[in-house]
Amino acid sequence: MNLNRLAYFAAVVDTGSFTRAAERLGVTKAVVSQQVAHLEQDLRTTLLVRTTRRVQPTEAGRMFHARCVLILREAEDAFDELAQAAAEPTGILRITAPNDYGTAVVVAVLAAFTARYPACRVELTLSDDTVDLVSGRIDMAIRVGWLADSSLQARKIGSFRQLLVGAPAFADQISAARDPEDLAALPFIANMALREPLRWHFSRGDLERRAVNMQASIAIDTTPGVLAAVRAGGGLSVLPDFLVADDLASGRLSVALPEWRLPSGGIYSVYPAARFRPTKVTAFVEMLIAAERRTRLEVSRQTDQ
Repeated sequence: MNLNRLAYFAAVVDTGSFTRAAERLGVTKAVVSQQVAHLEQDLRTTLLVRTTRRVQPTEAGRMFHARCVLILREAEDAFDELAQAAAEPTGILRITAPNDYGTAVVVAVLAAFTARYPACRVELTLSDDTVDLVSGRIDMAIRVGWLADSSLQARKIGSFRQLLVGAPAFADQISAARDPEDLAALPFIANMALREPLRWHFSRGDLERRAVNMQASIAIDTTPGVLAAVRAGGGLSVLPDFLVADDLASGRLSVALPEWRLPSGGIYSVYPAARFRPTKVTAFVEMLIAAERRTRLEVSRQTDQ
């Protein structure tokens, strides 16, 4: 059996299209179609069902695809391990990250990474959904917040503070507030991507704790959307510090109750369970950690003033 055909088949299932699979692999659609047809002949099994809109795997195709993904990943790792002695990382680095942190931090690091290592290409998926790293053939994920237990390997690369912020339209109410309850009646923009978008736990020092229920005037399901609404004066909201550092520096936003703290979260690099981690992954993570340290310093300057 020609094992190269596994890559053609996996690309079709991953993209749902012979055309997109051909674009990913850098070959013609005819080549992809021919190789998949040969694979089905070798296996004497129908692996794909072609419809007018999409190509979908059969039940046998889904089971075979899961195996193919593991085989292809092992093959990639084997080649990467042999290339470990090379002076620079090579190959395609596939990453997934949340929309907010990915746009604010990861994209800039990727630009620096590809400039430093021109033999590497990067495919970044920005999504607030939890992407399956194995089936998606993803080398690593950046996860922000509170990491759930899983079979994946993880490394904490940084942390962030949550800040209650508002636009200049609310400057008087923000400056007059002394306790979290003082702001509970103000318009609040709820981030519906969060588990508890309206209930927030504040602390001051080691002893004072307050749980406050905000009143939502606007509800939005993405963090960048919440930020845009806060900038527009739609109300107050809680946002991660790395996303609002520039707004705080420019005066577009201000922090409410800076002496009160909301729970901090972690920033993690997450990998599929494996004994070997490619050079391209470790090199990128080190650059991301360095960038995260610079971000922490900048955020601290803005939030601790």
